[in-house]
Amino acid sequence: MRIGLAFLLAFILLVVLIPLSVLRSPPVSRPVESPSHITQEVQGEASSAPVTTTRPVADAESFAIYNTATSKVETVSVQDYVRGAVAAEMPPSFHLEALKAQAVAAHTYALYRQNLSRLSPDPVIQNADFSADPDHGKGYMTEEMARERYGDQFELYWSKICEAADSTLGYVLTYDGQPILAAYHSTSNGETEDAVNVWSASVPYLVPVESEGDLLAPDFATTETFTPKEVRALFSTAYPSLTFPASQEDWFVVKERSDSGYVTQIQVGDQILHGKEVRQVLGLKSSDFTVSFQNGTFAFQVEGYGHGVGLSQYGADYMARQGATFDEILTHYFTGAKLSAAQSEEQP
Repeated sequence: MRIGLAFLLAFILLVVLIPLSVLRSPPVSRPVESPSHITQEVQGEASSAPVTTTRPVADAESFAIYNTATSKVETVSVQDYVRGAVAAEMPPSFHLEALKAQAVAAHTYALYRQNLSRLSPDPVIQNADFSADPDHGKGYMTEEMARERYGDQFELYWSKICEAADSTLGYVLTYDGQPILAAYHSTSNGETEDAVNVWSASVPYLVPVESEGDLLAPDFATTETFTPKEVRALFSTAYPSLTFPASQEDWFVVKERSDSGYVTQIQVGDQILHGKEVRQVLGLKSSDFTVSFQNGTFAFQVEGYGHGVGLSQYGADYMARQGATFDEILTHYFTGAKLSAAQSEEQP
């Protein structure tokens, strides 16, 4: 017990350093940015039960979730939350094994947040476990919201989501016997990113791995264009003291990339910024980008979608289509993590 508490206390520092909401939709506590479009329909096949190699982990009966739309704390059963998280975070047309991997990741992340909340309650969210906006499908959604979103496809998609969530409800990911920070994102640039390059905190199971299937994802490569006037206005708002040189060709100079290819240092005018900061200012899909200036316009060529850390959703779908089971997908993306049985806290 003391070992488990010590491990959780050690991760308090990470929570201070790691953003609790994704860049695209603050302040909702979500570790991913998901595309809203749906890909082609695929058929999933149930896998045999995976083998767990660690002691059972205490599971919750429910989560206390701060609804950012209503400013009220709602008690949501684990089953309803996991179903709703899968519906909100991953296209239901993805392979069943990918949906299962998403279910375990969402379940694990919620437990991780709950454990930290118990040690260090956050009065901003009324001491809830974490926040979400189910009314707008951010973080998780209700069955009613899913019915509205899926329309005529509701019965097909909802039954598939429930199968993915319910069949994996007894599993969570652990490292050193504790639920992990199971971060996920839409699409990497072909290799996931190290957590230290995104949140300035090293996490042993959030390190780069190959994710070749992402290269086949829709909108893997995107281009965003800006006029010098637009660039100046956006950066003046975010960084009022930043100034640009006379030559517009020198406004952006990439200085450093991570081993996975994401921009970690870029000179913008007279300041050095992180690629994630430029991404946030300009609304880019990821921090793996190149920039050029031609015919009076800046063009940012971007690869991937999201922060790039942890599970790649399109990568998971690709692996599943190649025959990987959900546990194989998870242990690929979370290096050194183990699949553990989740046991109700009320059980002996």
